[in-house]
Amino acid sequence: MRDRTRAIRVCAPDTIRQVDVISEAIDDLRIGQVYGRRAEVPATFAARFEAVNGVGFHVMLRGEGWLISGSAAPLRMRAGDIVLVPYGAAHGFAPSPCMLDALPTAPMGPQPRPPAPMAVDMICGIYRLERGGSIHRFLRSLPEVVLVSPDYRRENKLAALIELLTEDLDRPGEGMLVTRPALVDLVLVHVLRLWRAGQDQAAPAWSALGDPGIAAALQEIHERPQSPWTVDRLSRTAGMSRTAFTRRFTSLVGTPPMTYLIGRRLHQGAQLLRESDAPLSAIARQVGYATEFAFAGAFRREFGISPGRFRQLTEPLLS
Repeated sequence: MRDRTRAIRVCAPDTIRQVDVISEAIDDLRIGQVYGRRAEVPATFAARFEAVNGVGFHVMLRGEGWLISGSAAPLRMRAGDIVLVPYGAAHGFAPSPCMLDALPTAPMGPQPRPPAPMAVDMICGIYRLERGGSIHRFLRSLPEVVLVSPDYRRENKLAALIELLTEDLDRPGEGMLVTRPALVDLVLVHVLRLWRAGQDQAAPAWSALGDPGIAAALQEIHERPQSPWTVDRLSRTAGMSRTAFTRRFTSLVGTPPMTYLIGRRLHQGAQLLRESDAPLSAIARQVGYATEFAFAGAFRREFGISPGRFRQLTEPLLS
């Protein structure tokens, strides 16, 4: 298997706010499995998609309807609109505004194409973290559903990606295990960029990066997860006392510093297991564990499966 170990970009201290959280967030998803499908349904289509541990999107190719979520007012969807579900919250579609609980559960799995074009035509893509793992805190800082309405005259690259993904879903063939994840990755990146473009550009993409001390600590963790970090060392990097740093980091990031560090190490380890043939002992050292046994124990606690089993298991893509 070809080694595709991630190259980590080094940032100068004065560019710490420019940490590429979109790349980091998408990179984290690659330990999961990509699924995709096309759904052509009648204008009366109404369904609820249950919550999952993952990140997904829907593109409305034709037709219109309403996006229903559990925490926001219904949103009108028209052809060309894209819905991002950044951390797998339950949501649904309906021909008119309603409550999420009133919708029937959507059928899952491949669906046969109808014999004639339907009023509503959508494609869906999702990364599911089915064997554990966590979604990046940047994505969890977004609303449960994000609706974007691209101007495809300007977003011609996104239009081309959607066309390619639609064709890949319609006619899966050799190379699908490469094309499908790449296309889903690229659509996710473009949608996140569009969402960012509609926000206050003076604000960081992730609130944790708005604090220079916490951003410096995060940069060190991401660049050198294998280093023997302690709370004391990270607090000195942040220029804070240990107590102030721990409180501030936990508040902004959503988890204590060492818990976050362990998560980063294990996610990187999971990527290496999936994307390289490196022996377990080498992966353990690369992500900061003295022995493969220590790494294996921590990995099992995080993902509920041994590293060897994780590497062996593969699932077919849903088309």
